[in-house]
Amino acid sequence: MTSIGTPASPATGSARLRHFARRYGFHVVILAIFVFFSLATQHFHEIGNLISLVHAMSPLMVIASGLALVVIAGQLDISVGSAAFLSSTVGAILMVRYGVNPLLACLAVVAVGALLGAINGFIVVIMGVNPLIATLGTMIAFRGAALQLTAARTIDLPDGVLQVNDLSIASIPIDVFLALAIVIAMHLLHRSTTFGRHITAIGNGTELAQRIGLPVRRLVFRNFVLCGLLASVGGLMSTLQIGSVTAYMGIGLEFNAVAAVVVGGISLFGGRGSILQGVILGALAFEMIRNGLNHLGANPYAYRLVSGTVIFIAMYADALKPSLRKAGSILERT
Repeated sequence: MTSIGTPASPATGSARLRHFARRYGFHVVILAIFVFFSLATQHFHEIGNLISLVHAMSPLMVIASGLALVVIAGQLDISVGSAAFLSSTVGAILMVRYGVNPLLACLAVVAVGALLGAINGFIVVIMGVNPLIATLGTMIAFRGAALQLTAARTIDLPDGVLQVNDLSIASIPIDVFLALAIVIAMHLLHRSTTFGRHITAIGNGTELAQRIGLPVRRLVFRNFVLCGLLASVGGLMSTLQIGSVTAYMGIGLEFNAVAAVVVGGISLFGGRGSILQGVILGALAFEMIRNGLNHLGANPYAYRLVSGTVIFIAMYADALKPSLRKAGSILERT
């Protein structure tokens, strides 16, 4: 028994440091990014810029929240950017070319997104294709279909629809609240429902999940459908922010979503991670970097260099977590 006043052993201190780093390390990184750009630029920390920042990251939060559940299940979907593009294209065409009521067009956007997710689910679950290969193919196919529909031309939204983007509560755009509501709903779905617990179990081992009687194929299929649906919602939000559908919409969005998920602490190996914390912090980190670099007047390509470096560090740290946990438990026993 350790007496009062006896200093903690180096092993105990090291274990506590590792625990703090695993639990709060990324919070410290977020704070450091904020402090750096606040000191390095004149307007980064101003309320107006911070509101613009969270407004800009709202579509990414929605798309990443759907992707996060897929990743937790041990799968991957890199077609979300193209799914957002194609579903938004359908909605814009319905409104502009055929005069469809905007509300019905929005419902069509969501339905198309769910359908595209179902296509991914069918290829992965029924046909047995690797998720990365399957969604790489659909990423190209969905974008090609959207470009065919638009002839690679810009489709501007009607003026009446654009007014939705001006709605706000206490000077905060309404899509920020919508994005937060969706992320919270997805977090609760993951943490507080049978579906979410089953998804986590699948991420920790498909064979084990099958042995205990979980309907793995059906759950994974539904997961892809939900991911496609949320990709369409994020695409719709992005379209409203831009005011049009362009041929460049969604390019690289899938990698931004994957990056936000991984950097936010959700393991690419599946079975671990918090959607609420992971998605918000991940999206916030990348949007702060993009916004801060713009304020610094940095080269536009610098963002890709910095974000790529951050992704590499996050994935490397994720790969090291099991060995760090093992080393920590050994030190605690000694």
